Amino acid sequence: MPTCIAPTCIALIVAGGSGQRFGAERPKQYIDLAGKPVLRRTVEAFLRHPQVDGVRVVIDPAWRDVYDAAVAGLGLPDPVAGGASRQDSVRNGLEALAADGAPNLVLIHDAARPLIDEATIGAVVAALDEQPGAIAAVPVADTLKRGKDGAIGATVDRDGLWRAQTPQGFHFPAILEAHRAAAGLSLTDDAAVAERAGLAVALVPSKEDNFKVTTPDDLTRATRAILSSLWDIRTGSGFDVHRFTDGDFVTLCGLRVPHDHGLEGHSDADVGLHALTDAILGALAAGDIGSHFPPTDPRWRGADSAKFLRHAADLVAERGGVIAHADVTIICERPKVGPHRAAMAERIAEILGIEVGRVSVKATTTEQLGFTGRREGIAAQAVATVRLPG
Repeated sequence: MPTCIAPTCIALIVAGGSGQRFGAERPKQYIDLAGKPVLRRTVEAFLRHPQVDGVRVVIDPAWRDVYDAAVAGLGLPDPVAGGASRQDSVRNGLEALAADGAPNLVLIHDAARPLIDEATIGAVVAALDEQPGAIAAVPVADTLKRGKDGAIGATVDRDGLWRAQTPQGFHFPAILEAHRAAAGLSLTDDAAVAERAGLAVALVPSKEDNFKVTTPDDLTRATRAILSSLWDIRTGSGFDVHRFTDGDFVTLCGLRVPHDHGLEGHSDADVGLHALTDAILGALAAGDIGSHFPPTDPRWRGADSAKFLRHAADLVAERGGVIAHADVTIICERPKVGPHRAAMAERIAEILGIEVGRVSVKATTTEQLGFTGRREGIAAQAVATVRLPG
């Protein structure tokens, strides 16, 4: 497949919309989709592509903190401030790219199309070898009706009709000039801007899954599409024990819980997070917590066990998977776990980057039998369910 001509091929992700039709407390591009924000899934699709040399995102600056959290660790350059309309936002993004050293090709893509596939991106890039513009699109298959006063006014000939999607790719100098000339107009997409400037735009067959997430139903559809590709379902278990020592609190499931003893351990001795970390590593067949964080290593002395759990979650993400469920059971006579269960579940969900409804924290005793019954320490067991690509 042809590669981009020097200097670069850049993906410009448009994420400045408010998503009012979605009806959430934040724009739809920042909503969770199977364990990751919609925007992150979109950006990662382009970062993975061998023909894309970089990604720049256009956002509403009012959501900068949420944006930073959504793309943390991806190494993106600073985002570009969007404008009053999508067309203004794209022009702002193009101007920013020009200021940084104009690329040869630019792929303009909606942040709310997170299921874009590698083949479609590559096909749009390849089409730019022949034309100054190319867009992903799907031929219209349904019979089209033009309505009038709530009834059918006419049947529209669907022959030759396509539904435009993104990415929409262009030779950079040409689309920048076209956008500058169209400033102040209300054109529906970048292909329309190119058409107005007299640029030929090729149609590249795309896939139905490359739809735009606009409503909660769309998010459900996208979630099902992602999970259907993650059919390798695995379950791992973990178990951990720590004895009591001097102290006035214990760390359980990421929370500091007051108690008349502490827990002895090389790290913070969080028995709940240790068990869950082992459960996730077990689901991946990736060893145990000790092989990743040896207790002989002074780096982990007194360490926050959230680091261990995040590491396990990152390994799942690196494999292209998601954590479907986490279940932790704390076994002790004291302290009482019940008053802290909800907060513990919320903390685990935060560390793993999943919905709190996918986390269960329970507690039980051994009816005063064994070392936990004698109040010599605390034990925990955990089960994790992970979905991976087949």
